[in-house]
Amino acid sequence: MRKKVTIIGSGNVGGTTAQRLTETGLADIVLYDIVDGLPQGKALDLAEAGPVVGFDVQITGTTEYGPTADSDIVVFTSGAPRKPGMSRDDLLEVNKKIVTENVEQVARYSPNCVLLMVNNPLDAMAQLALKVSGFPAERVVGQAGILDTARFRTFLAWELGVSVKDVHAYVLGGHGDDMVPLVSYTTVGGVPVGQLIPEERLEEIVQRARDGGAEIVGLLKTGSAFQAPSAAVVEMLEAILLDRKRILPCSAYVQGQYGIHDLYVGVPVKLGAGGVEEIVEIPLSADERAALHETAASVRGLVEALGL
Repeated sequence: MRKKVTIIGSGNVGGTTAQRLTETGLADIVLYDIVDGLPQGKALDLAEAGPVVGFDVQITGTTEYGPTADSDIVVFTSGAPRKPGMSRDDLLEVNKKIVTENVEQVARYSPNCVLLMVNNPLDAMAQLALKVSGFPAERVVGQAGILDTARFRTFLAWELGVSVKDVHAYVLGGHGDDMVPLVSYTTVGGVPVGQLIPEERLEEIVQRARDGGAEIVGLLKTGSAFQAPSAAVVEMLEAILLDRKRILPCSAYVQGQYGIHDLYVGVPVKLGAGGVEEIVEIPLSADERAALHETAASVRGLVEALGL
């Protein structure tokens, strides 16, 4: 029997995630949204692609939580998108209400699921979801670090004219303007990136990675990124559904690791069937550690603003 994945929110991120996941053939999918017709229409459209693409998974669209029952994983994409000039943090209050109301239903209908949070401000919303759901921390995880790292890798590959597959990196910390690209762990074909790109230029690329989401918001004007975020979500889904034990940068509940306590922040984790099976501690330089603590302080400010 195939696993079951529910996607809360059928907008650009949710719909594109559903498309990418159906094409893997790994799970049946339920698309949920409050807008009647939207999830049903997208589900039907996707199902009709099956004979062409070659997948047989079941895809259901619904505005009720009943069909989501007993999901193995619930992906939470629902929320207000950013507009030009807005930071991720500006979405705090509007998305607090959305997360609270919907996560209560997720916990009711799928009490044993892994909950994968995607909406912004990501780390604070993951912490809110942890409290509202009552789930153990390993079963609530946020998608951010994979996306931020993908942006960093993309810009480095463009700079050097090489395949993105040969660029390896980590971006840790909160999913905000003070995220922490780890230059010391960044290599291209095994060569440290600092040997290939001058320091000043490298810092410009680091800053572009930090501003990657805002750059796309500014270009689109009426929405935010969805192609790369959905690809990052599906990488996490595959790791969980196939119990791959992947080491990936994700937003996880840190309890003392890296000197940070009781807070969601982006760190390397081992991601498998149980969700976050381990938080992986890697040695950081003094500057990197200080930057990670600075971004954690920003996240904690948002968490406190939520009253958590």
